[in-house]
Amino acid sequence: MEQKNSGYQPNNSNSNKKAPKFNPYWIYGIIAAAIIFISTMNMGNGPQDISYGTFEKELLGSDDIEKIVVIRNELKAEVTLKEGTADKYNSLFIMERTPTVVGPHFSVNIPSIDSFDKGLKDAEEKSGKKISVFYEQRSNLFSEIIAMTWPLLIFVALYYFLFRKMTGGGSSGGGGIFSVGKSRAQMVDKNENVNVSFKDVAGLDGAKDELVEIVEFLRNPKKYTDLGGKIPKGALLVGPPGTGKTLLAKAVAGEADVPFFSMSGSDFVEMFVGVGASRVRDLFKKAKEKSPCIIFIDEIDAIGRARGRNGGFSSNEERENTLNQLLTEMDGFGTNSGVIILAATNRVDILDRALLRAGRFDRQISVDLPDLNEREAIFDVHLRPLKLIKDFDKSFLAKQTPGFSGADIANVCNEAALTAARKNKKAIDKQDFLDAIDRIVGGLEKKNKIITDDERRAIAFHEAGHASISWLLRYAHPLVKVTIVPRGRALGAAWYLPEERQITTREQLLDEMCSTLGGRAAEEVVFGKISTGALNDLEKVTRQAQAMVVYYGMSDKLPNVSYYDSTGQSDMSFNRPYSESRAQVIDSEVSAMIEEQYARAKQILTEHAEEHKRLAELLLEREVIFADDLEQIYGKRQWDNRGEEVANDIIAEEPENNAELESASEESTESASQEA
Repeated sequence: MEQKNSGYQPNNSNSNKKAPKFNPYWIYGIIAAAIIFISTMNMGNGPQDISYGTFEKELLGSDDIEKIVVIRNELKAEVTLKEGTADKYNSLFIMERTPTVVGPHFSVNIPSIDSFDKGLKDAEEKSGKKISVFYEQRSNLFSEIIAMTWPLLIFVALYYFLFRKMTGGGSSGGGGIFSVGKSRAQMVDKNENVNVSFKDVAGLDGAKDELVEIVEFLRNPKKYTDLGGKIPKGALLVGPPGTGKTLLAKAVAGEADVPFFSMSGSDFVEMFVGVGASRVRDLFKKAKEKSPCIIFIDEIDAIGRARGRNGGFSSNEERENTLNQLLTEMDGFGTNSGVIILAATNRVDILDRALLRAGRFDRQISVDLPDLNEREAIFDVHLRPLKLIKDFDKSFLAKQTPGFSGADIANVCNEAALTAARKNKKAIDKQDFLDAIDRIVGGLEKKNKIITDDERRAIAFHEAGHASISWLLRYAHPLVKVTIVPRGRALGAAWYLPEERQITTREQLLDEMCSTLGGRAAEEVVFGKISTGALNDLEKVTRQAQAMVVYYGMSDKLPNVSYYDSTGQSDMSFNRPYSESRAQVIDSEVSAMIEEQYARAKQILTEHAEEHKRLAELLLEREVIFADDLEQIYGKRQWDNRGEEVANDIIAEEPENNAELESASEESTESASQEA
C-alpha cells in the first residue's frame, strides 16, 4: 500500500508552541521565594538555641566560655566557646548542626538583664574565674525591612483582590483605577457575525422601517446628502417592557455594515465623581474614530431623567453631570458626523426635554404591544425550534393572548415545552399551550390547598357572580372559563376575552366595574355577609373609578376635567394639583360611582337568582366551567360571539372530564376571590 509524504519530516512541535505569556504575579512569587531563602540560608551555620536552664547547668559554671555577648534589646545572650572545646558539647547541637569555628556557638533567651547578671555573679564566685561579658544593642536590618514593607504588601493585595473588583478592573482585563473613566461599551465590529437580523423580529413593521432607513443612511449616505438632507442624529425606541426594543437594536447590529457600540445607561454610573461624564467622552471619542458607526444606549432613563426635580438634594448631581455631558456630545460645537445614537426606554415621560428635542433624538420610534396579526407572527418565530404535533393550529394562540408582549409570548412557548416534557410527551399539543397560559396568567394550581366546605361554597358563588354579570351585561368582557381551583394566591379565578380596542367609552368602563363587583355582591345577596375574598376586586374597581374621575373627566360633578400629567413633571411633587374642597368632591364621586355599580350588580343577581344558583352548583360539582355552560343556563349572548368562538376552540381540546383539566383565556383581566 502506497503511503504519501513518507519522507522524513523534522518534528517542529516544540518550535510551534507559543511561549507562555508574562504574568505579573510571577514577580510576587519570586519576591516571596527570595524572602524565604534569605531567612533560611544561615540555618545550618548559626548559633544553636538552648534553654536558660541548660545554659546555667552545662555552660555557665565551666571554664570553656571565651565570651558572652548580651543583646539588651532582644534579651538574648550569645555564647562563644574557647577554641577546641566545642566537641565537648556535641550533645547540645541538634538538627545536625555543625558548630562554627569562630562562634558564637549557642544562643540563650535570658529572663532579664538583672537575672542574668545575678546568675553570672554567682557562677563567677563559685568558680573563682572571671567571664568576659559584653553588652550591646543590635538591629536586624532584614527584620526592619520586613516590618516596613508588610503594610505595603497588604495594600497591594487589597488593591488586586478588592479595589480592582469594585472598579471593574478584575473583570475587564486590567486597568483598575486608571481605566475607571474609560467607556465600557461593547463594540460589535462589522466583520463580526451577529446572529440576530430583522427577519428574527416578528411584527413591529413600522419600527423596522424606521431602523432600516437608519441603516441605509450609513450604508449609502450619498443618496440622501445629494438632495441636501442630513443624517438623523439619533432615534429613541419607546414602548412597554418586553416589546422588543433591545431585540431591534441587536437586529440593527446584525444588519449594519458599520461598528456598533452597545452600552447600558447604568454603566455610566459609578461611585467616583466625574466618572460618568468621562465615560461619555470616551465613548464618543471611540465612536468618532470608528465612524460611521452606531451607538446604542439601553435603559437611557438611568441617566436621562429630567434635571431639577430634586433641587434640594445633591445626590443626583453626578447623574446630571453625566446627562449634561451626553447632551453636549450629541449636539455641541464638535461634529459627530457619521455617528448615529439609538436609545431605548419604557419611561419616556421622565426623560429630560433637552434630550428629546430635534437635533439630538430626531425620531421617537414607538414599539407598542403587538396586535392580533403581529402576535401570530411572533408565535411563528418562537415556535420554530419547538417540536409540535402534526397539523398544529397556530392561529388560535394569537387569539388567546391579547395584551401579551413579545417576551410574554416567548415565555408561553417555553412553558408549553416544559409542560409537555413534564407529562412525558413526544410532541407539544394545544392543551400544553393552554396550560402554559393558565400557569403564566393565574399561577400554579394548588389542588391540595386546605379549604373548608363553607369557604368552597362561598368561592363558588363569588365566581359565579362574576361570570353571570359579565354574561348579562353588553359591554362586559365575555367569559371564557371560570374555576374554583386555587391558583397562586387566588382561591378562584375567571378568564375573559377582552376586546382589542383603542378607546373605551364610559358605558364600557361602568359595565366592567359592575362585573368586577359581582363577586362581593353575590356573597351579600346569597349569604347576607361579605368576606375578604374581594380584596383584588375592590382594589381594581377603586383604581378604575379614580381614573374615570381624575383623569378621564367621566363624573357628573367634574365633567371634562383631567389632572393627568403626561409629561411626568409632577412625579416628585409634594402638592396635589387640586384643592382640598376639590379632593372631597373627587372622593365623593368615586364612592358614589362604586356604590352605584355595586347596587346594580346586586339587582342583576337578585333578578337572576335561580340561574346564579344553578351556575354556582355546577361550579361546585365540576370545579371548572366554560362559556358553553353559561349559554345553557342563561341562553346565547346576543351582543357578540367572540367568547363563543374561543370557548369552542378550548372545549374541542377538552376531554369529557372537564373538572380535571383547564383551558387558557385571552388575558387574565380578572383574578377574583382572594382570601386574606
